[in-house]
Amino acid sequence: MTPRERVLAAIHHKIPDRTPRNFWAEPATWNRLFEYVGHNDRERLLCDLKIDIRMLQAGEPPPQEVGNGIFRNYWGERFIYQTTRWGPMREDVTGALADAKRFSDLEAFPWPTPDIFDYSGLAEQCGRWDDYALLYGFADIWERPALVRGLENMFLDMCERPDWVHFLARKFTDFYKDDYVRAAEAAAGRIDLFLLISDLGCQRGPLMSLKMFREFIAPYIKEMCDCIHALGAKVLFHSCGSIRPFIPDLIALGVDVLDPIQPVAGMSPESLKAEFGDKLCFHGGIDMQRLLPFGTPDEVRAGARHYCETLGMCHQSNNPCHQSNNPCHQRNNPCHQRNNTGGGYILAPAHLFQPDIPPENILAVYD
Repeated sequence: MTPRERVLAAIHHKIPDRTPRNFWAEPATWNRLFEYVGHNDRERLLCDLKIDIRMLQAGEPPPQEVGNGIFRNYWGERFIYQTTRWGPMREDVTGALADAKRFSDLEAFPWPTPDIFDYSGLAEQCGRWDDYALLYGFADIWERPALVRGLENMFLDMCERPDWVHFLARKFTDFYKDDYVRAAEAAAGRIDLFLLISDLGCQRGPLMSLKMFREFIAPYIKEMCDCIHALGAKVLFHSCGSIRPFIPDLIALGVDVLDPIQPVAGMSPESLKAEFGDKLCFHGGIDMQRLLPFGTPDEVRAGARHYCETLGMCHQSNNPCHQSNNPCHQRNNPCHQRNNTGGGYILAPAHLFQPDIPPENILAVYD
């Protein structure tokens, strides 16, 4: 299979020739990896790791320094850069609308439009990576607004000023719907996956009630999913944390691929595959908090293998799939029974690879 065929097979719950792979990392992590492998060629490294997805990039305006080492991007997110041995790491601080007192303060804010993006390079990127599955975007309809408003303020607004929350979510949703349509046109419909982001969970469970999720977030996820599907692509939805109570709603809203399936409470690969494996493709899961920074390469290999076998293959010990003379495509094969669906997994970490991970362990994920 080509890399693109491999990814699409997994998304459509067909068993590919091997588990497809994705890779994303912080800039400082790239630097540490390059130091380890002895070169700084991104494409060479991705090819060496047999990564099947490539991320398309439109041109974006860089963040501007606003004083005291604080930077601000076009949305009004503010952050500083913490120094590490391998390069700076972003750390968010108070957003530009944290001190808003009146609804008119939101209305008067200089909201961006996708005119700030340069889509002219997308066609060349598509041609360069024609055999690969192509991913675009960074659409965020709740968490990024919360960074601009301030997370504590956003939660208070959900209780006391619901019209503020809907105003912010509408601004971001309209922006990213327009952005995704423009990107699809520039790429001549070649984009396979669009990214949709909003962190809904923490270590112990959801950050909000299901009722609040359905009021403030679900309608905008639905709009984004409908837009992406109308463009002929699939939705890769990212949320960190323990979000199991939201998964049935996410499926109903149109999410196709769920990332990063962080290995916290209620998010074990076995239970997710059993309950949702015929409805979702899973992406990620390799533990970023303990296994990758502190495990041995052999432990990392075993962890990656476990996720591939649990989420991506037919893994019953007595399953005919494992018999050398019995293909997986017979009509009555257990692979095709409900909740024992083959395919359905893309190997990746449970977040962007962080620079505290030994390079040997990053390579071991794909070994």
